[in-house]
Amino acid sequence: MTEIKHSNNDKNGIFEIYYDGKRAGEMTYTWAGEDKFIIDHTEVDEAFGGKGLAKQLVIAGVEFARKKGVKVIPLCPYAKATIQRNADLQDVL
Repeated sequence: MTEIKHSNNDKNGIFEIYYDGKRAGEMTYTWAGEDKFIIDHTEVDEAFGGKGLAKQLVIAGVEFARKKGVKVIPLCPYAKATIQRNADLQDVL
């Protein structure tokens, strides 16, 4: 069972993912004005690898961007590759 928690302020934010109640990873971002944010880091602990948790974090970020009506600049290599491989996530670029 996974749970994603999101914290956001005027400058940056973080999505944290929990797996069976344990913190498994995070994706951080920085606001670049009011209309876009930069995904700068995605990381999942090795103990939780292979479960698709990093992708869930990227999807959560995309859904947040859609909800806010903003764009995403994926500087994090993982986030960039994930969005490029999934056409259904590219509308926020």
